[in-house]
Amino acid sequence: MNYLIGVDVGTSSTKAVLYDQDAQVITQANYGYELHRNAAGMAEQEPEEVINATEQAIHDVTTAADLSTGKLLAVSISSANQSLLLLDKNKKPLSRLITWADSRAQRAADNLKMMTEGQQLYMKTGVPVHPMSTLTKLLWLREDEPDLFNRTAYFADIKAYLFYRLFNEFKVDMSIASSTGLMNLKTCDWDDQALRVAGITKDQLPEIVDGTTQATGLVPEAQEKLGVPANTPFVYGAYDGALSNIGVGATKQNTVAITIGTSAAVRVVTDHPVIDPERRLFCYAINKGLWVVGGPLNNGGDVYEWAVKHLVDSSAVKNEQVDPYTLANHVIEGVPAGAHGLLFHPFLGGERAPLWNAKARGSFFGLSHIHTRADMLRAVMEGISMNIATVFQAVRALVGEPASVTATGGFARSKVWRQMLADILNCPVNVPDSFESGCLGSVVMAMQSLGMIDSLDTPQKFIGKVSSYQPDPAAVKVYQRYTPLFQQIEDMLAPAYSEIAKLQERQNN
Repeated sequence: MNYLIGVDVGTSSTKAVLYDQDAQVITQANYGYELHRNAAGMAEQEPEEVINATEQAIHDVTTAADLSTGKLLAVSISSANQSLLLLDKNKKPLSRLITWADSRAQRAADNLKMMTEGQQLYMKTGVPVHPMSTLTKLLWLREDEPDLFNRTAYFADIKAYLFYRLFNEFKVDMSIASSTGLMNLKTCDWDDQALRVAGITKDQLPEIVDGTTQATGLVPEAQEKLGVPANTPFVYGAYDGALSNIGVGATKQNTVAITIGTSAAVRVVTDHPVIDPERRLFCYAINKGLWVVGGPLNNGGDVYEWAVKHLVDSSAVKNEQVDPYTLANHVIEGVPAGAHGLLFHPFLGGERAPLWNAKARGSFFGLSHIHTRADMLRAVMEGISMNIATVFQAVRALVGEPASVTATGGFARSKVWRQMLADILNCPVNVPDSFESGCLGSVVMAMQSLGMIDSLDTPQKFIGKVSSYQPDPAAVKVYQRYTPLFQQIEDMLAPAYSEIAKLQERQNN
């Protein structure tokens, strides 16, 4: 038997999955690390912790492979995008890893958004002007941390740094480069105007390579830690969102993929760049000839986790002898669609699409004496889903009506949430039984790199069993009344977000 390993270097953990040559899961390993946050919007990681977790995860799954009779064909890497690591002339870290969730570049983003160049760069790069992007992080660092910025010889993302540690080569896959706001979508190379605005040079950035590019020749120290044969090819892969689409077979323009994990995203793959004239959506290159259009949302499962923590009665959990999430889902099922006229805007962590406003804040609307904690729990789940529906509508308007929607992520463990999403979208929702779409997508890209398959169209046998949820007409009718109101209130509250954010910052400092 031959083997492949898919690795997903995420925001909170690294997961490695060992597959056979038919992409069937054999075993997996997962190691977490801390995301350091503060009231100023910092969201950083220790790069060494991420590297160690990744090496350990790969090592653990490799031990399950029988390499005496079989061969490890490749290891392929998925990672979160829009991370930034500052390196010295010897490519040693000068900073912690600044993640996509870091919002300290808000002022720089606001300033760039008001400039003509901000609009020009969006049209050239497909990346909305927002604190998440590498471009705005560089502008913030240059202004607020000039000494650190000027001492920096190289700028990397976590994957480029990982490959440097493993192979002593400084390269980045096309999809990660595309999400920085520094890569031109037409040339698939670093954009001169973006570099000038950021105040850096092309020589300070990794070389952009195709996602199917292989690295070989592990440095001895890495080979010992990983426990894989030294000549094993490592495939650069792509960013986690694009690979999630590939992993669920959503590689055509009429198939939308929705992910609801800690955060959330709506994405569709196209064969040409599609730029949103209203600047609501991103457009990133995946690989040569493939692009992904969509919107990332800050607020997904983490908001539901917050609601369960604060709204589920701990004594009821003890009496029912179930975990809080099982009890919450049971409670939500007993509340009718619309939560008795209660709406929730889930912007606890600011918001990317569709608002692109890091100062956005969450709120309940319509709260009255009749409402219970059960209503509030349902309203939270509905609010997350209505926010996703807003982005889904923008994607649909830009690229056309989808033939199907495939949804993955931790939300899929909740049957009530699966059905709710179909009702709110008013569209059938397909949910694969396996949630590890990012790792599977990376393995599919490795298979293409090795010549095992011709394209990134994932065979159905790789995806496995899929459950389908049809919209319930009665619930659809309710949500078609509430979703426009959700969006109307969102527009009404937007001017106040900045002021409440200022007040909160003053009180918390």
